[in-house]
Amino acid sequence: MTKRLAIATYAVLAYAAFLLSVVWAVGFLAGRGAVTSVDGPAAIPAAAALAINGALLLAFAAQHTIMARAGFKQRLARLLPPAAERSTFVLVSSLLLFALFGWWQPVPATIWHVGPPWSAVIWLGYAIGWAIVVWSTFMIDHADFLGLKQAYLNLRRRSHGEPAFTERWLYAWCRHPMMLGLVIAFWAAPTMTVGHLFFAVSSTAYILVGIRFEERALRAQLGPVYEEYAGRVPALLPRPPSS
Repeated sequence: MTKRLAIATYAVLAYAAFLLSVVWAVGFLAGRGAVTSVDGPAAIPAAAALAINGALLLAFAAQHTIMARAGFKQRLARLLPPAAERSTFVLVSSLLLFALFGWWQPVPATIWHVGPPWSAVIWLGYAIGWAIVVWSTFMIDHADFLGLKQAYLNLRRRSHGEPAFTERWLYAWCRHPMMLGLVIAFWAAPTMTVGHLFFAVSSTAYILVGIRFEERALRAQLGPVYEEYAGRVPALLPRPPSS
């Protein structure tokens, strides 16, 4: 019981770190972070700032890519109980986001600036982007996606099965609504600086590459079911489902 309770506590802490990383991300990209933001005064030369920022983004991308691979999951299973694997992914991702936001180096040269009233429309788009990201986790299984369900079932001595394939809500419009929401949030900026543009371009590029890897894994896992789904529903640009 002590071990199961420890796993549950670990899952809750990982989930808390995730929530904090999301709140920080919203403020960070809006330029209103309580600690740091994507925009701000330059502290070091632009070339050095972009090199540091690139390394931070690369570290996050590498972690996401490596920890999502089946081979790594098999190795991790030798070290951790299955109920703690997803929480570990969530926790490591959140810690790397803390590092990214905390050590980010602004490059404040302005690419574009949009004033009122159109800036309000852009901020609305920014809010919609984040709403899509959060909502997408509930369209599938929020607790499972973030490791809470695995820990809870383990605490209750119940087995955890793979989440069922779903086409609910936005998943009937596009195959990766969470990624769509992130892309919107990355680019919806009334004032776009060089540093923000670097973040948006790099993160969007990684999302596009990541989708290709995820699609390959889903096709291998789900077979004809996912092939048929992919034939009807676009990957990223939403399209109303046909009757």
